[in-house]
Amino acid sequence: MTKTEKAIENHSRFMSCSAAVLNAFAAEAGMTPQEAAAAAAPMAGGRMGKCGAVLAAETVLKKQYGEDDPRIAEFEQQFTDMNRSLLCRELKGGLTGNVLRSCRGCVTDAAALLEDMLNK
Repeated sequence: MTKTEKAIENHSRFMSCSAAVLNAFAAEAGMTPQEAAAAAAPMAGGRMGKCGAVLAAETVLKKQYGEDDPRIAEFEQQFTDMNRSLLCRELKGGLTGNVLRSCRGCVTDAAALLEDMLNK
């Protein structure tokens, strides 16, 4: 099973978007599954503005490469190119009623982009 498939499975088992991604990549972030769940909790549901799946993926990238690595900006650009936004509120259509991407779709996209970046 790929990390992306694991993230999708996690989300289908009612993990939040951030927990689904961070749990799937816990080892790459140097975390246990319990630590990943705790770290993901404040990111869920757009509570920090950005999509929780995006924040979780960025957490992994920062742990792997450092806080200021250019891959973080590259990740954000690729996710935005795919979905037109990084913000949970916009992705969910909170301002316009026009949903740009479902939570499951965001989990899928964030995990796939992250997995690809880590495999390069």
